[in-house]
Amino acid sequence: MASLQEKLSEFKKQQEKCQSTLTSIAAKAGSSKANGSKSAHSSIANAKSVAPQVKFSNDTERLQHINSIRKAPVGAQIKRVINLLFETRQLYTPEQINEACYVDINANKSVFDSLRNNPKVRYDGKRFTYKSKHDLKDKGQLLVLIRKFPEGIAVIDLKDSYPAVMDDLQALKASGQIWLLSNFDSQEDIAYPNDPRAVIKVDDDLKQLFRGIELPRDMLDIERDLQKNGMKPATNTAKRRAMAQIHGIDTKPKTKKKKNEISKRTKLTNAHLPELFQHLKPSGS
Repeated sequence: MASLQEKLSEFKKQQEKCQSTLTSIAAKAGSSKANGSKSAHSSIANAKSVAPQVKFSNDTERLQHINSIRKAPVGAQIKRVINLLFETRQLYTPEQINEACYVDINANKSVFDSLRNNPKVRYDGKRFTYKSKHDLKDKGQLLVLIRKFPEGIAVIDLKDSYPAVMDDLQALKASGQIWLLSNFDSQEDIAYPNDPRAVIKVDDDLKQLFRGIELPRDMLDIERDLQKNGMKPATNTAKRRAMAQIHGIDTKPKTKKKKNEISKRTKLTNAHLPELFQHLKPSGS
């Protein structure tokens, strides 16, 4: 009987121990579940706070802008693409053009064909790029090209060569390597190489005009003629003569001496213009 009581007592202790163990396990499980729920809620809240809010109105405006571009005339879409190619001077696939300026040339055959055949566009079968009349990259190449045209090259043909070409033209002019002169007929600038070794062909009409011009004898008349043609004289003869009279200096214009004949022994400064001196008399004649 005593042994039975001992066994029952031992069994009750085991039950109490198991119950205690189960209670602690359940408590831990509930705590971890609560913490996991709080973490999930906080992560969702953080994601909502970080995600940018896209306003429906802004997206609508963007879509309307893209739609207006794609419904524009073919010429307007081509101009938009050429402006992109001109400003960036980069190679673009049709997909990259669509991303950059919203012109979908893959979806519009007329735009694609017109762009591919445009003289200002080069297409290699995959990508498009801008095509200038003269393939130049820098000032050195620009100077080499101008020197190939001793009779001048139109600046309008050089303007689209590369973005800084106009600045380089002015720099070459300032350094005395080229001349920039206006064409009286078209009012366009012409670039000439400033190279004394260059042989320039001069028309007979121009030679006769050059030889037939007789300058006024008085500097006042010369300055008036310059002003009539829109040029500013480097001298002011009227002011100079007024100052001379104040100081009692004779201001009468000197009598022009008879021009001496130029012989072949005379040192010529315009040796690169042989057409102007074909009429020279040989020395000793």
